Amino acid sequence: MTHSRSLVERLRAAGCVFAEEEADLLVSAARDDGHLAGLLARRVAGEPLEHVVGWAEFGGLRVEVGEGAFVPRRRTEFLVREAAALVRPGAVVLDLCCGVGALGAAVAARVPGGVELHAADIDPVALAFARRNVAPYGGAVWEGDLYGPLPASLRGRVEVLVVNAPYVPTDEVALMPAEARDHEPLVSLDGGADGLDVHRRVAAGALPWLAPGGHLLIETSAHQAARTASALSSAGLEVRTAESRELYATVAIATVPGC
Repeated sequence: MTHSRSLVERLRAAGCVFAEEEADLLVSAARDDGHLAGLLARRVAGEPLEHVVGWAEFGGLRVEVGEGAFVPRRRTEFLVREAAALVRPGAVVLDLCCGVGALGAAVAARVPGGVELHAADIDPVALAFARRNVAPYGGAVWEGDLYGPLPASLRGRVEVLVVNAPYVPTDEVALMPAEARDHEPLVSLDGGADGLDVHRRVAAGALPWLAPGGHLLIETSAHQAARTASALSSAGLEVRTAESRELYATVAIATVPGC
């Protein structure tokens, strides 16, 4: 199948800026013309393209996503790059609030010799995708609230902890693009009154799980970075921030002191 002009025109009329590229992806994902019509209808109705085609490009990988799951953002590739620079082969890496497991998979893929990968999230829908995304790297997946489901054997062993927790203030969720607010779970978007409720909880519980000299990297925003850093400092960690102007991304990087 090749996309027709009418397909592109329908996508453009629906507000898709990259209509030709999207048309190509829809055609590639379709089993036949009938299936293509269904995919097009879902996209025109406003469903995220990644949900419609079943995957997202992230960190050089093709990660599985689908209906009801948070779609990994390109800006979060900056966190992956920063984390990969701190990971040694064989290190224990934990992807907390993992969603579909994109961060952990992308970090593991960048480490020659691999890592011991763990991923945890409270959302069973996302974890169904995460299990498939981390499987090529031998990843283990745990379902529950933050550190709650993790096995005791991980205590004091996590060398790199990567986190993309929600940090949108509750009152601002309604201002997000419809693709996000209508099709992604609220638990992966809403960060509480100031957006940093989950950041504070992640920070407060981190130290017992981190190895000596271990690192915690958490995505934040430029205007929230100081408060995210303060939460990490209050938890006994040494903190710096890193920014990517290219990706409009900000990451707080915390380290267990004394090493």
